[in-house]
Amino acid sequence: MPTLMDESLFISPHLHQFFDFSLPNIVKGCQWVLLYSTLRHGISLRTLIRNASGHAGPCLLITGDKQGAVFGGLLDCPLTVTSKRKYQGTNQTFVFTTVHGEPTLFRPTGANRYFYLCLNDLLALGGGANFALCLNEDLLSGTSGPCETFGNSCLAHEQEFEVKNVEVIILLLII
Repeated sequence: MPTLMDESLFISPHLHQFFDFSLPNIVKGCQWVLLYSTLRHGISLRTLIRNASGHAGPCLLITGDKQGAVFGGLLDCPLTVTSKRKYQGTNQTFVFTTVHGEPTLFRPTGANRYFYLCLNDLLALGGGANFALCLNEDLLSGTSGPCETFGNSCLAHEQEFEVKNVEVIILLLII
C-alpha cells in the first residue's frame, strides 16, 4: 500500500484500501503527500490552490461534513484558476462518499465533460443541474447534489453542509 506522508484526518485504513482499488493504474503505488489541510494551513481556497499549484499529477480532494460523512474526488494538479466558468479535468476524475457507511465511487457517466471548476471563489466537481460537490471560497460551507457528470446522489448528509475539514493529497510517482 502507498505511504501517506503526514497525517490525514480522513484517511482510515479502510478508506486507504478503497482508494488503492479505485485509483487509476498509473498512480497505484505512488507516494501520498498531504499538500493542504485546513487544520494545518488555515481556511482559504487560495492557499489550497497555491499549495497544489507547484505539483503535477492527480490529487485527492477530501472533505467531510459535521455529521461524519467523508467525500470528495480525484482531480488533476496543478489546480488552475480560470477567470470564466471553464471546466477542467479528464475522464479519470471521480467523486466518492461514505455517507451511507461504506465508501461509494461515482465515475463519469459520459453525459458531459463537466469534471471540475476551479475559480477564485469556488472549487466544484461535476455539473448539470447541480454540482456533485462545491466548496465555497472560505472552505467553511459547501453544497452537494445529484449531477449528470457522475450520476451521483448527494455526497453529504444534506445538500448544504458545514465543512469539517478539507485536505488535498497529491499522488507522486516514486522514481
